Amino acid sequence: MYAVTGASGQLGRLVVESLLAKVTPGEIVALVRNPESVADFAAKGVVVRAFDYDAPETLAPGLAGVTRLLLISGNAVGSRVPQHKAVIDAAGQAGVALIAYSSILRADRSPMQLAVEHKATEDLLAASGIPAALLRNGWYTENYLMSAGPAIAHGVLIGSAGAGVVSSAARADYAEAAAVVLTRGAAGTFELAGDTGFTHAELAAALAEAAGKPVAYQDMPEAEYAKALEGAGLPAPFAAILADSDARAGEGALFDDSRTLSGLIGRPTTPWRETIAAGVQG
Repeated sequence: MYAVTGASGQLGRLVVESLLAKVTPGEIVALVRNPESVADFAAKGVVVRAFDYDAPETLAPGLAGVTRLLLISGNAVGSRVPQHKAVIDAAGQAGVALIAYSSILRADRSPMQLAVEHKATEDLLAASGIPAALLRNGWYTENYLMSAGPAIAHGVLIGSAGAGVVSSAARADYAEAAAVVLTRGAAGTFELAGDTGFTHAELAAALAEAAGKPVAYQDMPEAEYAKALEGAGLPAPFAAILADSDARAGEGALFDDSRTLSGLIGRPTTPWRETIAAGVQG
């Protein structure tokens, strides 16, 4: 039995879809807070169970009979370590044989603030004694579509990454890798990133090409970028994390040329320009 937490989310849904192409639907367990959100999977024969990181009473029942689990990191930054610990503890009690975890690129040595909780979760997995597959995902290309609209509207893409190269890949590429690792039962550490990378200046040029309007990249100090994000309506703590991520990308934190991801999925990763163009053009 292959279980996926957060199966109604953007990554989780794609992982379940990838698994459906590899195993029978009845071998897949979609773990979600709201079972109705994955009614389409249930209709295909996928087992759907209520599962909430913050509701401990749902964890053990949700994992009953599961042999391989994909733990997709929670989205509540600052609360993820206790959430993940509860899931790992429940997995141990349920006899899960392998936990794959969606971590971050080079979590053990990344300077990014976002890496702290991922490193702590990796440590929890090591202490649990359960065989683990650390899926150290780089950036999703789709992350940049959130800022595409304002950048195109104002003709300026802002950031703090300087000339740093980001080796991003499409979310579907990472999902396929997770499904491959789960079905192979492959424990180990996987540094996953796109085959090719780009600078923010190149990203701005790709946005301009896709939109048919001029877009230039404007680099700024990390603190100034955080303030700009706050001004755009983001909460200050989240703005600071995004600015930190961008600045660390400028130092190489999101660059990787190992091509481990394309090796796992057996094909080149989705070209970043293709994902950007599709997102901009709808």
